[in-house]
Amino acid sequence: MRNKIWKLVVCLSFVVTLTGCKQSMGTEQVKDDLIEQSKAEEKDTNVNITENNVEKADEEESYMSSKLNALKEVNYSFQDVSVHDPSVIEVDGTYYVFGSHLAGAKSEDLINWELLSSGVNNTNTIIPDAPDELEEALTWAQTDTLWAPDVIQLADGRFYMYYCACRGDAPISALGIAVADQVEGPYEDLGIILKSGMEADTSSENGDTYDSTTHPNAVDPCVFFDKESRLWMVYGSYSGGIYILELNPETGFPLEKGYGKKLLGGNHLRIEGPYIMYSEETDYYYMFLSYGGLDATGGYNIRISRSKNPDGPYYDAAGNDMTLCKGPGGSFFDDTAAAQYGTKILGNMHFNYIEGETGKLRNGYVSPGHNSAIYDDKTNRYFLIFHTRFENRGEGHQVRVHQMYLNEDGWFVVSPYRYVGESIGSYTEKDVAGPYKFINQMQDISSMMKKSTEIWLNADHTISGQVTGTWELKKDNQIEITIKGESYKGIVTKQWDEYGKKNVMVFTALSEKGISILGSGIYALPENDK
Repeated sequence: MRNKIWKLVVCLSFVVTLTGCKQSMGTEQVKDDLIEQSKAEEKDTNVNITENNVEKADEEESYMSSKLNALKEVNYSFQDVSVHDPSVIEVDGTYYVFGSHLAGAKSEDLINWELLSSGVNNTNTIIPDAPDELEEALTWAQTDTLWAPDVIQLADGRFYMYYCACRGDAPISALGIAVADQVEGPYEDLGIILKSGMEADTSSENGDTYDSTTHPNAVDPCVFFDKESRLWMVYGSYSGGIYILELNPETGFPLEKGYGKKLLGGNHLRIEGPYIMYSEETDYYYMFLSYGGLDATGGYNIRISRSKNPDGPYYDAAGNDMTLCKGPGGSFFDDTAAAQYGTKILGNMHFNYIEGETGKLRNGYVSPGHNSAIYDDKTNRYFLIFHTRFENRGEGHQVRVHQMYLNEDGWFVVSPYRYVGESIGSYTEKDVAGPYKFINQMQDISSMMKKSTEIWLNADHTISGQVTGTWELKKDNQIEITIKGESYKGIVTKQWDEYGKKNVMVFTALSEKGISILGSGIYALPENDK
């Protein structure tokens, strides 16, 4: 039989929960007081716990445990892969990602990945003899490796890889095209289409003197068709900002000379990895960007803006014109200036362990970023594909896939947990009400980990705990959460808590000011309630 003091603590916790005292769900001070009281009573031999009380405490302890943990652990198997800066393309039901250092992988379910090849070397199957095949680009960029590519299929049925090489400590870069009959390769070089980082005696692509504060770094391409079948390439990293260039849809080469049109940036803001996806559902073009530094201390995070036109102007959720996003003159890596623009939808985050849960050691996401995105018209699902590092795991990184959802204002919100095949459903207020781990992702660019606190979505539509407010369930799975007068709109659904080995209710929502919040249910759903 377990310790009598613990039984009383569990009993009290159960009673406090049922009577609505949910503000922190901790009751730590009350527990301490009860323990001290119990010790004193036992010392004075004045405590007399009957068998009925013991049995009741046993039942309550069992009840609390079953709420925190699944009766049977819920597990999924994964085959993970390391592809930095993954860019996705779907071909005949198989998803492929291509990334930096000529890495590639494929998956049929976005859960189990198979590495195709990696490394700019003579054995890489994607571009065989890559050092020789891409010698011109590597020589110009003064490097022996490649950065983030993008692959698209054009009207001739062939696959066009837009590759890039960069010296790294300067925007001396080359961006070119290689082509293959099969998506997995082998790709053959068609030549360089853009260069950057010229010396003063060599004209830039615009015909003027290259200026790294205003001209782009020719890396990180994303190539896409607009709704009128025009072909575009958005690209850029740090330096002079993010640019967009129209391409010939037949050949894949630029229609005109020059760097194209600037969308945002300048004066070396740490913004890179642009990716644009059109949604027929909203008739918007969504531009994803990665802010900050990509390493474990760099504060990498994913942001979004949208436009009715592929070449802008783009606006974030707060209504900010992204063309105004640039560093002050003479500045360098001014994250404070950059952070004012772009709607942050995913950054450093950690859902805390709750005493009694499975999975005490939890490694949150660190510097998630350089994403791509894709819509599956067969299942009506949007996916965000990115790489991330993890707490306590250094610079090691893996590909992660999360579902995205459109809120009622037509903005994407990102699910808190990785995709395991889940589908969104229709829910009742009873399904949604309960305790949650709550994260405010804020708007900063920093290495600070956003750790969860605890809140309760009460049955009377109030919110108590570390934040207070109200909540409302709309249209089966749409939710509106109001905190300090600020409205957050998003969705509720069911997901798998990887560390807790349980299925839980979750929410993800976005405010009109562009602040993203995430919630992970604390109580386990029934084992087969997925």
